[in-house]
Amino acid sequence: MIRYSCDLCKRELDPQDDLRYVVKIEVYAAFDPSAAGADEEDRDHLEEIQDILERLEDSANESIGDDVYQQLRFDLCPECRKRFIINPLGRKTAKAFGFSTN
Repeated sequence: MIRYSCDLCKRELDPQDDLRYVVKIEVYAAFDPSAAGADEEDRDHLEEIQDILERLEDSANESIGDDVYQQLRFDLCPECRKRFIINPLGRKTAKAFGFSTN
């Protein structure tokens, strides 16, 4: 039997009884179209990037470093999923002040 645990709180997740959420994150180097010259206006850079990413995915090429492309996968329990949805980047949130409406 496959054993799962939440990647945030490390709680064991029983596949029979517990709901498990999968978070997939894809991080890749962005292309800045403002840096391109006038002669490159007709190129579809987004399509070129998509083609490159598909080739990398198909070939599982490990010669590309993590600074160019990286895929991450996490298992979350329901409680950690709620926290992730509210704050996906994990930023520290400032405590809200209760100002009066003068």
